[in-house]
Amino acid sequence: VQLQASGGGLMQPGGSLRLSCRVSGINFRIVHMAWYRQAPGKEREPVAHISAEGSTTYADSVKGRFTVSRDYARNTVYLQMDNLKPEDTAVYFCNSRTAAFPWGRGTQVTVSS
Repeated sequence: VQLQASGGGLMQPGGSLRLSCRVSGINFRIVHMAWYRQAPGKEREPVAHISAEGSTTYADSVKGRFTVSRDYARNTVYLQMDNLKPEDTAVYFCNSRTAAFPWGRGTQVTVSS
């Protein structure tokens, strides 16, 4: 199983980024997926879930600003992040909803003016 997150970077507050996570080695169509993040000195936390059928849930801290989606043809999960805040600074990862797979490297998102 490989989980390859990309798309992070440095962004000013209020800006937007779109993260991608290419998934291989699993039957992507039947796996509930999630995005997680880990800020410096903090534990990794889930921020958005998307079911195999496409229904979504979000952490309160990102609700209304982040949108998770998936492309079954590309085996890819996306996280559209709008109105970014400094507290969104973290390394972002994707995994299954139960974090069943080995963690990939993640992608760094830094929000700073």
